[in-house]
Amino acid sequence: MSLKQTIDADIKKAMLAKEKDTLRALRAIKSLILLAESEKGNADGISEEAEMTLLAKAAKQRKDSAEIYEQQGRDDLKEPELVELAVIQKYLPQQLSEDEVRAEIKKAIAATGATSPADMGKVMGASMGALKGKADGKVISTIVKEELSA
Repeated sequence: MSLKQTIDADIKKAMLAKEKDTLRALRAIKSLILLAESEKGNADGISEEAEMTLLAKAAKQRKDSAEIYEQQGRDDLKEPELVELAVIQKYLPQQLSEDEVRAEIKKAIAATGATSPADMGKVMGASMGALKGKADGKVISTIVKEELSA
């Protein structure tokens, strides 16, 4: 079952259960998928990797918005963002722990032969490919800096 079909089924469940917040988040996901499918060159639909990229981007947007609302003291706006984030995260692959990310980055450092912070670009390129969708870019960047500075 594709992500689009899963979302459609979950929209029906949310409608029957009258879960307005969940329904809003699911409709947002479906909208992203439909927009991606309607782009030129996607007549056959989008790949699973593209779907995960869309979901990761949507989750990051919700997380960033919630942080901004938190800083501004707008709990009334923060809560819906966090609810939508929780719904989106159900469809994303499990995120790796910091230790697992650090292990992958150490492998990338060894593979690229990086020795100093000047080599950060090489390590980030290798790490982002291996950790795409499994870890946040900010976390990866922070760990790469720590490892190359040590």
